[in-house]
Amino acid sequence: MEKKLKRDTLCVQAGWQPKNGEPRVLPIYQSTTFKYDNTEEMADLFDLKKEGYFYTRLQNPTNDAVASKIAALEGGVGAVLTSSGQAANFYAVFNICEAGDHVVASNEIYGGTYNLFGVTLKKLGIECTFVNPEASEEEISKAFRPNTKLLFGETISNPGCKVLDIEKFARIAHSHNVPLVIDNTFPTPINCRPFEWGADIVTHSTTKYMDGHATQVGGCVVDSGNFNWDEKYPGLTTPDESYHGLTYTKAFGKMAYITKLVAQLMRDLGSIPSPQNSFLLNLGLETLHLRMQRHCENAQKVAEFLSKDERVAWVHYSGLESDESHALAQKYLPNGSCGVLAFGLKGTRETAVRFMDSLKLVAIVTHVADARTCVLHPASHTHRQLSDEQLREAGVAPDLIRLSVGIEDVTDIIDDLKQALDNI
Repeated sequence: MEKKLKRDTLCVQAGWQPKNGEPRVLPIYQSTTFKYDNTEEMADLFDLKKEGYFYTRLQNPTNDAVASKIAALEGGVGAVLTSSGQAANFYAVFNICEAGDHVVASNEIYGGTYNLFGVTLKKLGIECTFVNPEASEEEISKAFRPNTKLLFGETISNPGCKVLDIEKFARIAHSHNVPLVIDNTFPTPINCRPFEWGADIVTHSTTKYMDGHATQVGGCVVDSGNFNWDEKYPGLTTPDESYHGLTYTKAFGKMAYITKLVAQLMRDLGSIPSPQNSFLLNLGLETLHLRMQRHCENAQKVAEFLSKDERVAWVHYSGLESDESHALAQKYLPNGSCGVLAFGLKGTRETAVRFMDSLKLVAIVTHVADARTCVLHPASHTHRQLSDEQLREAGVAPDLIRLSVGIEDVTDIIDDLKQALDNI
């Protein structure tokens, strides 16, 4: 029996296994197309009878190697890289939903995802009901309908930094015979593997910690292979006329969901990453286990500093014993959560703006979760399309400041926060 490698080793070694004389480092297969000697071989690829490469919109060796690494890290059977985290969440849903269907989602999710589910999917005929993830199982179950196809949540909410009770959500989803889809971007599989707690599909914005250096935008969808697709999901269990009547569950078993995502959605919508972006992502993944540890150590010290400052009204970081998510974090994230924390200052919205404008080392950017410490005021930036009422429904207080603690020396980070607080 082959030895099961630890996560740290998978970060470095998984995905690309060079043969004798091949490059040790994953190559960039910067080609749109691939050559074959006869038409039959190409035809078999188009009919999904054989595996291979013929067009990068569908599959590319660089992209597939990195997807394989992420699948190994999450403990899934397969994965697909996408052009962004938003594309990953859209594909994860649209792969099993169509006009007339319904999804249930936590209301404490990234503003872009909230808008995708509440506005854009609605235009495609897919309705979404948002629920408070802290409500009882009975209360959340009331949101389900006969046409509900999935339940969605984030392991750690962006930007509220609340930890989801994954097992509770898994029980609810499975009691209604639908899969649980979890966005695991913030903790990454280094600090949490949702499949181990009952999730069925995991998504990532690989733009964040997985890349870790703000060099590329990307996403990923990973399938556990554990969900038993039935007649509720005809796209997977009935013949696909666009592939000569092939039925995905019969032809591909545990890989049915991922194969359909590639064969249909990538074929028709094409939200692929470039091989160059996947190459950069892989470089980030090789140090993910090292960086996450430092992010968490630094964020813990920063959270403790902020929680003791009298000018700070509140701090949300699950590493603090006083935090409402601390117990869930001890269960799901015992080795640390991430480097992102949320806090509010005493005063008005202008107080938050004045604080951020006074920062020198810490940069104001529309990004989070890379090596450099950065800050954002969601109500003014990422979530500015939402009203104050919608902000609160999404778990985002109007005074919330999202701080992404980097891997610099933590004393320099805290010194910058101190001087900015002195200026408010």
